[in-house]
Amino acid sequence: MAALLRKSWNILTLIRHGLANFIFIIFILIVLVAIFSGGPKPLPSAAPLYVSLSGQLVDQVTYQPSVLDLLQESMEVQEILVRDVTAAIRHAATDTRITALVLDVNGMIGGGFSKLEEVGQAIERFKESGKPVIAFADQFSQSQYFIAAYADKIYLNSLGNVALTGFAYYGSYFKEAADKLAIKFHLFKVGNYKDAAEPFVRNNMSDASREHNASWINELWGRYTSIIEEKRGLPSGAVKTYIETTPAMLADSSQTFAALAINAALIDGELSRVNLSAMLREQFGEDEESGHLNAIALQRYLSEIKPSIPSMKKSVGLITATGNIIDGEALEGQIGGDTLAELIWRARHDDTLAALIIRVDSGGGSAFASEVIREQIEQARNEGLPVYISMGSVAASGGYWIATAANEIWATPSTLTGSIGVWGLVPNISESLTRLGIHNDGFGTTPLSDLYQIDRPMSDASKQVFQSGVDNIYRRFITLVADARQQSPEAIHDIAQGRVWTGAQAFELGLVDRLGNLEDLATYVREQHNITNTSYKVIKRALSPSEQFMRALAEETASVGTYLRAAMLGKELSQLTQALPKEAALFAPQGNDTLRIYTKCLTCVAP
Repeated sequence: MAALLRKSWNILTLIRHGLANFIFIIFILIVLVAIFSGGPKPLPSAAPLYVSLSGQLVDQVTYQPSVLDLLQESMEVQEILVRDVTAAIRHAATDTRITALVLDVNGMIGGGFSKLEEVGQAIERFKESGKPVIAFADQFSQSQYFIAAYADKIYLNSLGNVALTGFAYYGSYFKEAADKLAIKFHLFKVGNYKDAAEPFVRNNMSDASREHNASWINELWGRYTSIIEEKRGLPSGAVKTYIETTPAMLADSSQTFAALAINAALIDGELSRVNLSAMLREQFGEDEESGHLNAIALQRYLSEIKPSIPSMKKSVGLITATGNIIDGEALEGQIGGDTLAELIWRARHDDTLAALIIRVDSGGGSAFASEVIREQIEQARNEGLPVYISMGSVAASGGYWIATAANEIWATPSTLTGSIGVWGLVPNISESLTRLGIHNDGFGTTPLSDLYQIDRPMSDASKQVFQSGVDNIYRRFITLVADARQQSPEAIHDIAQGRVWTGAQAFELGLVDRLGNLEDLATYVREQHNITNTSYKVIKRALSPSEQFMRALAEETASVGTYLRAAMLGKELSQLTQALPKEAALFAPQGNDTLRIYTKCLTCVAP
């Protein structure tokens, strides 16, 4: 046995040393390539900016690189920072080297509506320079088409489709299944519209849930269709007509999806990949060495325009808070109360910052963690650092709790916010165990000794404790909002109760101060505080040495892949996976509040 253990240990040691040597060899190769390649090739003096929107549009990259990534044959980008895309497009508008903008949306999975609008607004400003914008895809999902609608010309593959179907809000309900399993869910909440936990206690949507969700989803759909109709010069109602007549039109066997889109003026032409490549090369020229399309890839352009040395001038700090809010520490993709509080603390003690913007993209989470973060924002303001909130696609419930301490709250018209309410859901499996012949018995020293015993029926005293905890947090929430918005608690209660509002609605109700995207807010902050430095000072979690190394390798590989895809347009467009658009994102309860109480926005819909 000992010999076997020693042999196993020796094998593990050999594997560990082999991986270490493998990484070291790759590192040496990268250094040698950098030395002997003479640095990156200079950008062409005249070429289009080729923007391949691959993966999910996000405010914060959540990908954590590992050694296994280096063994993959392909390194497709799964997330792309909205801030990078808009910065590149805005800069290209005044860059004399950039002659046009080419948008490849094939690989784009989607993103919150507000993120799509931010990219669209950057494209709109680019068009003001007089330079043409061309968009194309093999198939257009609703998200992809929304971005493409801002272009001067839109091209679709001959076998493609513009898949406009409308927004939807559907969900599964589990009460009957829970009854069959003899699982009982005790729901404690405040607010008629706080419906995140309804699926566990109902078999269908409540009238209150249907009412308030229909309000914001219809407003977003109206905004989606009106923007497309405006950009394409279509009459009001054209998108609705296109969707409603599609089944009948396709019944005619001579009609194709592409022809249908052309007839509806949604696209400007249908082209095969070969013909599209030829058209682009004819319009923008070929690279002299490779014969491929003469274009500048997004990642290559970003590396050219980003300053390598931080400015010492007073600047605007930027912290991104994305994901569910949980107690303690968290990596990117979640908001750890302690992690975000630490970043705000660093901003408070940074003498180079004249103001701080916190970009919030969160449906909520732990009330305790939200309060830890809010207190840090309040302390920063008390010490003289102005703090502004920029709401992303969603900043609801705990996300709004955080925002209450800021100098000003900004949202986009399509942001989902509000959801000012509280709920707690406690499962009980005592009956399930009884059916299996498992029984619980014993005693406690107080009536609340079994408060967290899910294998015992919940007592009336325990139910009162949970409900009181929810009520107390809701009163605290209402008071914070009322004080911040200079309204009465009663007035806030009328528009709270868990109801979700769009940014435009929230502005009318006084829940946000102004409407605008992140760049609009940054421009306003610089003007208000006389900041001449136009770049952000991004404050983020420090990576460990191994994380820095792996991320550098992953980003370099992804950058090369993007550049090659742009170059290969001369012969054949790269094959990209056509992913289904993510029509809804579910925020599941997380955290560890003392009473298992969470502030949540369950669902947010993107095109």
